[in-house]
Amino acid sequence: MQQQRYYSLDVFRGSTIALMILVNNPGSWSHIFPPLEHAAWHGCTPTDLVFPFFLFAMGNAMAFVMPKFEAKGTSYFLKKIIKRSILIFVIGLFLNWSPFIQWSGNELVFKQWAFLHTNTDGSSFEDGVRIMGVLQRIAICYLIAALIAYFFKPKGSFVAAAILLFAYWIICLLAGNAEDPFSITGYFGRNVDIALLSKHHMLHIDKIDGQVFHFDYEGLASTTAAIAQVIFGYLVGFYIQQKGKTFEMLSNLFVIGIIFLAAGYCWDMVFPLNKKIWSSSYTVYTTGLAIVTIGVMIYLLEFKNVRSVWSSFFDVFGKNPLFIFVLSGFLPRLLTLFRINDHTDENGNPVYLSAFGWFYEHICKNISTDLRVGSMVYAISLIIFYWLIVYILDKRKIYIKV
Repeated sequence: MQQQRYYSLDVFRGSTIALMILVNNPGSWSHIFPPLEHAAWHGCTPTDLVFPFFLFAMGNAMAFVMPKFEAKGTSYFLKKIIKRSILIFVIGLFLNWSPFIQWSGNELVFKQWAFLHTNTDGSSFEDGVRIMGVLQRIAICYLIAALIAYFFKPKGSFVAAAILLFAYWIICLLAGNAEDPFSITGYFGRNVDIALLSKHHMLHIDKIDGQVFHFDYEGLASTTAAIAQVIFGYLVGFYIQQKGKTFEMLSNLFVIGIIFLAAGYCWDMVFPLNKKIWSSSYTVYTTGLAIVTIGVMIYLLEFKNVRSVWSSFFDVFGKNPLFIFVLSGFLPRLLTLFRINDHTDENGNPVYLSAFGWFYEHICKNISTDLRVGSMVYAISLIIFYWLIVYILDKRKIYIKV
């Protein structure tokens, strides 16, 4: 097996991180261009590609380190992946709980593990720190996919991924609401998550039928199909290594990608594309798009050597992906503790903004009468801000890994 360096895979991972920052940090969630919004329920927008692409890229990277794990033995492998998975999960939980204190009126109070959430209209419901999240799902997927890849090897891993996808589909049908097992109220995974996590530690969606509705988009049940996404990324990475930088590898990559896309479209007819329950069709469809995208990048960057500012820009994101993702989530929350008394509302009450909030309200928001423009400018500004951080780290050869 040829151990070649693939710059294109670094750029793919980095561009995914940059897009994560873009879609997770709009100036206003009320003013977003349609492609930058998630599908309301069924369907798939460009934004819905970001997370599965990252999981696919993670599996891809796993293929390049698996030979090292195999050479050092099972004990080393288990210690390494279990430690890494636990750390990623704990960091995700830390991010959800951070910055551990919050404003309550004019005083800072400790953010409790579980508490009573009071709405502006005076109504209240039990709430708490969310247990699951993006990093928590990454940790679980990484752990299980790595175990499958290590012990079952490529052929067995493909079979395992297929079993996960079909079993998840069948369970959704049998355990969900018979009238509509793929709806937000009929999906079986919600009850599983409530039983295992409790409603207090899940996302709440205001409101369905006048009631606070708890549903977690990164719940435990829907993580099943996401594991297969990492396995497919691993298998594609293994294939790329095995074949090397040849046109045979590249052409076969495109064929495989088209097959996955077609299979995902067909499956969508009976199991709709849906990120929020991470349907099996969604896994297959987005895997196909990821394979085709990587194929295009390999062709441009490895075969045609079309490298310029754009590839270098994304490359530095790919060298510190976990660090910059965590920072992009933690820093805005931390800055909310340092309030700027901006103005008073119609009732004479002070309105406070964070530094980032002030930047959006007084700079970005005034750029255009179309508030979506200012919201996007804010998000792009944050990408540039975080890029400067990873660029400096890269120049100093500082790579923060777990």
